[in-house]
Amino acid sequence: MLARKSIIPEEYVLARIAAENLRKPRIRDRPRKARFIAKNGACNLAHKNIREQGRFLQDIFTTLVDLKWRHTLVIFTMSFLCSWLLFAMMWWLVAFAHGDMDPSTESTMNSTKWTPCVTCVRSFTSAFLFSIEVQVTIGFGGRMMTEECPLAITVLILQNIVGLIINAVMLGCIFMKTAQAHRRAETLIFSRQAVIAVRNGKLCFMFRVGDLRKSMIISASVRIQVVRKTTTPEGEVIPIHQVDIPVDNPIESNNIFLVAPLIICHIIDKRSPLYDISAADLALQDLELIVILEGVVETTGITTQARTSYIAEEILWGHRFVPIVTEEEGVYSVDYSKFGNTVKVAAPRCSARELDEKPSILIQTLQKSELSHQNSLRKRNSMRRNNSIRRSNSMRRTNPSLIVPKVQFITPEGSQSTSET
Repeated sequence: MLARKSIIPEEYVLARIAAENLRKPRIRDRPRKARFIAKNGACNLAHKNIREQGRFLQDIFTTLVDLKWRHTLVIFTMSFLCSWLLFAMMWWLVAFAHGDMDPSTESTMNSTKWTPCVTCVRSFTSAFLFSIEVQVTIGFGGRMMTEECPLAITVLILQNIVGLIINAVMLGCIFMKTAQAHRRAETLIFSRQAVIAVRNGKLCFMFRVGDLRKSMIISASVRIQVVRKTTTPEGEVIPIHQVDIPVDNPIESNNIFLVAPLIICHIIDKRSPLYDISAADLALQDLELIVILEGVVETTGITTQARTSYIAEEILWGHRFVPIVTEEEGVYSVDYSKFGNTVKVAAPRCSARELDEKPSILIQTLQKSELSHQNSLRKRNSMRRNNSIRRSNSMRRTNPSLIVPKVQFITPEGSQSTSET
């Protein structure tokens, strides 16, 4: 430590550290905003302090369908086991009340015409097996019911009705869980990012949507909502304020024909919440654009819904989606590897309001883009020309066969002259 202090003075070290801290200001990361809708369409919402839990039991079928698979399978198994055990106890009581469990009845049955209620039921295990055979309608033939006990007939009818109800409810729940509408929405995809660019002289918010299956979505429609935190003039804070924004669609019914990936466009006009937002203001905005695609599945006829959202960091200003549909040998081909690819294009950095007030901004932007494009082409051509000249010179130096030989000419006066041909 003494040697270091003697080489580097302490005053110099402190001054250097202070200068580095002044040159590099500390930038605190902006806290990440909670999304209302995740990219996969799930709602980022937690329900707490629900006191009226009994309302879920009033709609028991929907509650069973909404449960997780492991919970559904546990309920499915326990319902059958409990019903088998319950009716096994009832069959055992019927046999016990009739005297079928008494060991002396076996000799009496052989000597007289005494008939049991259920044959071969002499323990709880045999009663449990008979309960399974009755409810599942297996019928092995060893145990059977006789006409001796009217109570046993009543238990048989009751167990058949209960078994049919359990089968209908449980199988219906499993079918609905496997055929839920959000399963079809897994093949409806959205572009990872949205873009803002000029289309037909207007600033537009655009994103791409596609369907991976060949079976189409009938009567598909797209809705866009802006979710932001707002405060009313009265001072009321609305944490999730939803505003619908229109979608540019030439069809009056607002339905889309989703046979191939489409670019959905929203024109930023006076009705749009993005009307006063410029490129510099976009990063500072605390907003979320929710996209909802609804339609009917062609194969099943079930209505499905796919959702996603875009926050300010996922919106690219001055970009455009690359084309992915091409015609190859009479067939339209879609390249999904370029589904979310974008290219940078000329777009004014001002808001749509400023663009409407000063249309010359768009003309100046396009002129600057054209000039920069021409300059880049000139630089590229000049670089290619210089590279070709350098390549030819290097080839002449490396290849001696390309060097022009020297030729000597003899004049009448006897002098010699050297030239290159």
